[in-house]
Amino acid sequence: MSEIKTMNQSLSTTSTPGQTPSKKKAPGLGFRRFFSKPGVSPYDEVEWDLRLAQITDAQGNVIFEQKDVEVPKDWSMTATNIVASKYLHGKLGTPQRETGVRQLVTRVAETIRDWGMAQGYFRTPEDGATFHDELVHILVRQYAAFNSPVWFNVGCDRIEPNSDGQSWHWNQQTQQVEFGVTGYRKPQCSACFINSVKDSLDSILTLAKTEGMLFKWGSGTGTNLSPLRGSTETLSGGGTASGPLSFMKGFDAFAGVIKSGGKTRRAAKMVILNVDHPDIQDFIECKMKEEAKAHALVSLGYDGSHPDSDAYSSIFFQNANNSVRVTDDFMYAVVRDTDFSTRSVTDHSVVKTYKAKDLLHKNAVRHHRKPLAHLEEHGEN
Repeated sequence: MSEIKTMNQSLSTTSTPGQTPSKKKAPGLGFRRFFSKPGVSPYDEVEWDLRLAQITDAQGNVIFEQKDVEVPKDWSMTATNIVASKYLHGKLGTPQRETGVRQLVTRVAETIRDWGMAQGYFRTPEDGATFHDELVHILVRQYAAFNSPVWFNVGCDRIEPNSDGQSWHWNQQTQQVEFGVTGYRKPQCSACFINSVKDSLDSILTLAKTEGMLFKWGSGTGTNLSPLRGSTETLSGGGTASGPLSFMKGFDAFAGVIKSGGKTRRAAKMVILNVDHPDIQDFIECKMKEEAKAHALVSLGYDGSHPDSDAYSSIFFQNANNSVRVTDDFMYAVVRDTDFSTRSVTDHSVVKTYKAKDLLHKNAVRHHRKPLAHLEEHGEN
């Protein structure tokens, strides 16, 4: 990877007595060539191939196909199919559709170089050119790769300059995060976002919108739902709270229908619940119970061959990874083989008491789908 010759970004000050110190502009970054050669395009240093990118389902039905996809000759077919189906921009069968890795890498690498040039990141234009060539070499030879949102979004304003897509973005003038029409001019590039939620319907519905928009542009999300009252706790108006699992069903449905980056890629979503939350047992068992429903549907003849099949699209909790957040107190209770209590969100009173080891065992069985005794009996790790 390119060696950075200077990282001197510090701001020095020069002033005379009685004057406000003035900031000295940073000189920018200098690069030297490590992989690339002056005057030689890094694209010309690899052999290229035209391939049929094709993905089929379990029955052999074609669910994606693009002909004459240009890829480096030493790339695997798996890499070819992933790039073609997930990252090439534009509608299939139109001139706007990217034709392969060369166009994809060109879009991303040139855009990043141009940003750097415009914002003064490079010491000289030659340093910008070196950075670009080194980056292209690294990407086409698979020494490194960007996350999905970069491939999804960066440089796509070249292809869709009039896109009216909305997203959050940083407004340099107001120095604030704003939501509005950005198209691909201010692309979403981060892979993951951690979102918070408060125990109010407004906050819960706002989270649904936030997650949906992040999924649209290809990023993943994670949220700890422990601030939401348990399903046995009361509301101020006299009713009973729905509990986090009820709202998880809605979040799960949005994640299932909003395809990541507008492509066939599934949304990346994590849900967390603290081990002392009143609904922790239901949270641990929810996927297992829904899986049993899917198996019952399959036994009746419904298709269960893939995540979007009739059986699995009919059940909940299929579009998120569920994680239990444990505390030191809980783990000490496991070690000492003592009791552990869940507590209400509103007043922290005891709701239910478990044997800590039993609760841990439920969580382990949920993950392994086998009783721990079976694992120990057969010497499995």
